[in-house]
Amino acid sequence: MPETRSFAVVLEPDTEAGGYTVIVPALPGVVTEGNTLDEAIANAHDAIRLCLDDLAEQGLDIPASDIGARLERIEVPLAS
Repeated sequence: MPETRSFAVVLEPDTEAGGYTVIVPALPGVVTEGNTLDEAIANAHDAIRLCLDDLAEQGLDIPASDIGARLERIEVPLAS
């Protein structure tokens, strides 16, 4: 069985155009989108695989899984 990695993704709804934008915090520059949640996740999977393949082809280190990554929502009051 091949070695795997696990990466957290952030799925942001696009309120104007519809669909979702996806970013991968552990892999700067990996951004994709999809019209549905399922499509956005599938596109993220493909984008991550392409990024990791590119890193391997260049002989660069492939980042470790970010299993401990967390997404927290922080509420900040606005100045009056």
